[in-house]
Amino acid sequence: MNVTLISSSEEDTRTIARALGAVLQPGDLVALTGDLGTGKTVFCKGLGEALGIPPDRIASPSFTIVTEHAGRLPLRHVDVYRLASVREAEEIGLEELLRGDGVCVVEWAEKIGILLPNDRIQVTFHFLEEDGDRRRLLVSTGDSPRFHEFLLRCRPFTTGG
Repeated sequence: MNVTLISSSEEDTRTIARALGAVLQPGDLVALTGDLGTGKTVFCKGLGEALGIPPDRIASPSFTIVTEHAGRLPLRHVDVYRLASVREAEEIGLEELLRGDGVCVVEWAEKIGILLPNDRIQVTFHFLEEDGDRRRLLVSTGDSPRFHEFLLRCRPFTTGG
């Protein structure tokens, strides 16, 4: 199932992410895709907030690839921007890190798509093409009861909202 959400600000993006974070359970994986500057790390901050992690502790881990945070559930924040290939991800053991006792969120997930589980929640970020428009489209995909609960919490942000 796909749904399109509209974010008019960083706070909207964090609110949408908090709605998702509130329903996540151990072992869940959230895959984030989209161009630079579309809001993936902002989304991670909101997700972390819902898990009891202060947003200032969450930054793009581009230079460390994986950052772990303690919260209501542990959050493993993975950023694969710097990886050159799926093979490189496999060589560093990333596939084993994607599942665990907490929640895993992966930025630039399209770079390691074949390693991701099918039961993930996918969020793809897009700029709106209008001049000076700061809004983003967030296309969310999933098919679990938690995904449907997330969508109910995000009703004000849906395109039919």
